[in-house]
Amino acid sequence: MSILTAKFGARAAAISAQLASIVLPRDCFLCDAASDNEFLCTDCVASLPRLPDHHCGVCALPTPLGDTCGACLNTPPAFDATHAAFVYAFPLNELIQSLKYQRRLASVNFLAQALISLTQEARPDLIIPVPLASARLAFRGFNQSIELARPLAAHLQMKITRTMAIRSRDTVPQVSLPPKERAKNIRNAFECNADLSGKAVWVIDDVMTTGATLNELARVLKLQGAARVENFVVARATP
Repeated sequence: MSILTAKFGARAAAISAQLASIVLPRDCFLCDAASDNEFLCTDCVASLPRLPDHHCGVCALPTPLGDTCGACLNTPPAFDATHAAFVYAFPLNELIQSLKYQRRLASVNFLAQALISLTQEARPDLIIPVPLASARLAFRGFNQSIELARPLAAHLQMKITRTMAIRSRDTVPQVSLPPKERAKNIRNAFECNADLSGKAVWVIDDVMTTGATLNELARVLKLQGAARVENFVVARATP
């Protein structure tokens, strides 16, 4: 499958899902209970694991008082802040996994609205979805980070910067590796040749686990002059 074919296939699926939600009655995506044509019923929405208000502003891990965590103080990452709506746990993880691995794009708008709720009307200079390697993109058929970034960019009346940063090296999937090996695996996997001097950049992704991927991308963006890099993710995995 070519990247172009994958791109148009993903967009067609997203449009079909949107049309179906308008024309057909819809039950809850998670439990199939009646939901008044909402994506999730009220019980499932209430069950989603929200990120606690008290969390590290840099990496979004929960902390007792909402102060910067010890890891970020001892070894500051390349990014400046992380914003997450949820903890990566059941049943939120079911939504993300069905999007990434089952191509159930119906969840995109719901998850993207969670990202939009984090922005608080702030505005960056650039929005960069975490890029996929070409082989991974062709296999999956779409980049979930791009799909999540589209509604956010539309809300801010901005365009997504899709080619400024690229994933130049395919790597072993991070999820298959122990946490200590992920930084080494992703090292030098991204390239950026643009002048980002003084720019504020928002990086969009679905889940932040150890933060190795986001840290490596932020490192590359900072090397090109980015003044501030903030992560906007749907969910944060916690120990």
